[in-house]
Amino acid sequence: MNRLFGTKSTAPKPSLEGAISNVDTRVSSIDVKLAALNSELQTYQSKIAKMRDGPGKNALRQKALKVLQRRKQYESQRDQLSQQSWNMEQAGMMQDNLKNVMTTVDAMKTTTKELKKQYGKVDIDKIEQMQDEMADLMEVGNEINESISRSYDVPEDVDEAELDAELEALGEESMFESGMGESAMPSFLQDEVAPPTFIDEPPEQTKVKEAAGGLG
Repeated sequence: MNRLFGTKSTAPKPSLEGAISNVDTRVSSIDVKLAALNSELQTYQSKIAKMRDGPGKNALRQKALKVLQRRKQYESQRDQLSQQSWNMEQAGMMQDNLKNVMTTVDAMKTTTKELKKQYGKVDIDKIEQMQDEMADLMEVGNEINESISRSYDVPEDVDEAELDAELEALGEESMFESGMGESAMPSFLQDEVAPPTFIDEPPEQTKVKEAAGGLG
């Protein structure tokens, strides 16, 4: 049975990156062959340009035409492989984009589930009640502040005339103290330095001299 249908291959399937690498390797080998053919064509062209018309020149031209034909085939094959590589690269980019999209979608699903769980625990009615309580507390606080910061009026039983008289007396006392100054002498010191009260007037100088002459 195995000879008729063969066995199932257990080799791993080639990845997209591996396929692109293989194609690029083939393109590189074709480029090497094309470089050799171009060098050979330049040699033929140089020789043909120096030869005269004749059988030898025609034979060399036929060889050059065959090399040119091979070069075109290699160029066509290289173009096809390059296109294949480009297509696979495009497919790889699309695959990467799709993976990114799927990752984003999975993350959004997970986030949505978590948000639903969190929002499901929130009671809107309790939040509204809390807001009302906060508003009431703010109002009570404002009333307390207004009560504490109010000003006190003068009692009605105080006589304003007496207050004016007391204020005027304070003003006169302040003016009297400023007029005396810091060097003013207290009243009790002034009494000590004053002349004796029993002397009516100071003695005259002439009488003092006459009294002195009589004694002599």
